[in-house]
Amino acid sequence: MNYRQFGKTDLRVSEIGFGTWAIGGAATVGNIPIGWGHTDDATSEQALLEALDAGINFFDTADFYGLGHSEELIGKVLGANQNAIIATKVGHRNIDNKIVLDYSKKYILSACEESLKRLKRDSIDYYQLHSARLDHLHHGECIEAMEELKQNGKVRYWGLSLNTFHPQPEAEYLIDLKKGDGFQLVFNLINQRADEVLKLAARAGFGVIARMPLQFGLLTGKFNKNSSFKQGDHRAFRLTPEIIEKANQKLNDTAWSEADKMGIGKTSLALSYILSHHEINTVIPGIRTPEQVHLNTVDLRQLDASLIKELEHPERKWNEIVELMERQG
Repeated sequence: MNYRQFGKTDLRVSEIGFGTWAIGGAATVGNIPIGWGHTDDATSEQALLEALDAGINFFDTADFYGLGHSEELIGKVLGANQNAIIATKVGHRNIDNKIVLDYSKKYILSACEESLKRLKRDSIDYYQLHSARLDHLHHGECIEAMEELKQNGKVRYWGLSLNTFHPQPEAEYLIDLKKGDGFQLVFNLINQRADEVLKLAARAGFGVIARMPLQFGLLTGKFNKNSSFKQGDHRAFRLTPEIIEKANQKLNDTAWSEADKMGIGKTSLALSYILSHHEINTVIPGIRTPEQVHLNTVDLRQLDASLIKELEHPERKWNEIVELMERQG
C-alpha cells in the first residue's frame, strides 16, 4: 500500500481507503432507502480487519450511514486502534421519518459527541459537513461549530463533503475563507465534473478524498440492464436500466478495452485512473467483504498522460449519463 499526505495536515493516508456507507446495513427514512440493503455484521467486521492487514488506514463513515450503525461497527473494531484514521460526517438527520439537513451549531456540537461515543474515540481525525451547501456556509454557524470543535480537541481536522454534481461553489467559498482542511468529492471515469476543484484544492493545500470511485458498482462491469437490487438498496432508484445500458455501451467502447490491453481488471483501471491524479490523496471505494478489500487493492497502476487524456477526451465526458444520474438524485 502506498500513502499520501492529506493536504497540509499531518495525516498520512492510504491511497485506497475504506468507504463504510454499505456496512451501515439496510436503513430507511420514511419510504426512502438510505443504505445498500442487508449486510452481515460479522462479515463487515472481518472486512475492516482485512483492510488493516492490507495496509488500509483511512476509514470514512457518517452518522447517517445505517443511522449510526456504521460508526458503531467501526468503534467496535477500530476504536482502540490509533493507527486507524477515522473520518465521519454530520448534517443529515432523521426527524419524524423525514430526511432533514441540520447545520446549526447546537446540533453539530451535540452530534459530534454522539459520534465520538459510537466510534469509541476521544477525538475524530477528520470531521466533515455532510453535503452542506453555500447558504449553510454563508450562515456561518456550521463553520463556527467546526472551528470550535477543532480548538477544543474534539476533532483534529475538518472539511466538507461536496455536492455530487456541482462541487465548485462551496469549495471556492472555503478556500477563499481559508477555513477547513479538506474536501470529499465525486470523481471517477464517468463523473469528471470535479476536475477543476481538484486543481483549486491542491493549490490551496486542501486534502482531497475521492468518493464513489466505482459509481455505485457501474465501473466494476458486473451490471446489465436486467440487473435488480434488493429491498433497502438505494441503487434500486439510482441505477435505472437506461443508465446501466448507456454506461456499459460507452465503457465497452473506451475504458474496458484499455483494461484488456493492460491485462488488469475493470475495478483496477477505474481506481488507477483516479489515483493517477496527484491532487487526490485517497480513494474510498465502498467495501462490504474481505474479498472486496482484495479486489480494490490489486493491480493499481500509474496511468500515463496519454491514456488519461484519451479517457478524458471531450467526446467521452459522459455528459448524457451524468445528467441522467443527476435527475435520479
